[in-house]
Amino acid sequence: MIHRTIQVNIYPGEEGWFVAEAVHLPVVSQGKTIDETIYNIREALSLHLDGEDLSDLCISEKAPLLITMEMEPLYA
Repeated sequence: MIHRTIQVNIYPGEEGWFVAEAVHLPVVSQGKTIDETIYNIREALSLHLDGEDLSDLCISEKAPLLITMEMEPLYA
């Protein structure tokens, strides 16, 4: 099966950081803000996949990120 997207979960880490973890690839990154975390996981994925034959990994050439965020509950 060819993955048409690269799935990433973002969740709160320790000390106010956010953690981004790819679902089907061994890639993890973090950032102080959500924007920084997304930038960092994109860069980490790019470095991880650099020089790889994406068809061997069942990933389409221009697979966009599908990001799921896990947020802390809000209390009124």
